[in-house]
Amino acid sequence: MLVIDASVAFRYAVSVGGYDSLTPHGPIAPPLMWSEALSSLHEAHWRGEASAELTVAAIDRLLVAPIERDVAPDLYAEARRVAMMLGWAKTYDAEYVALARLRDCPLVSVDARLQRGAGHLARIIAPADL
Repeated sequence: MLVIDASVAFRYAVSVGGYDSLTPHGPIAPPLMWSEALSSLHEAHWRGEASAELTVAAIDRLLVAPIERDVAPDLYAEARRVAMMLGWAKTYDAEYVALARLRDCPLVSVDARLQRGAGHLARIIAPADL
């Protein structure tokens, strides 16, 4: 089992192989991941960085991705604790860290800031480390 954040969901959504290589690892994510990934895909198209065809295909992949939505008991309370420990005003990224802590599994992210800031609270790895 591993937690994936929106940066990783975005990366796999736009890749030719989709989420196939993640499936054996039992990926999970907090519910907000889908909203964040969808927003990033839409923004890439809006900025002209992705064609309409790529964006539609990526959104389709995201919506059927083999990622389990996981609202662990105390997820939101733990996310708030994580945000407070790290001095973050928002709890979005803290939800990923909190879920990894509660499920005692790695968090996969390409967000270097997240890796630097929260690496002492949870094991955070890059997709290349899988």
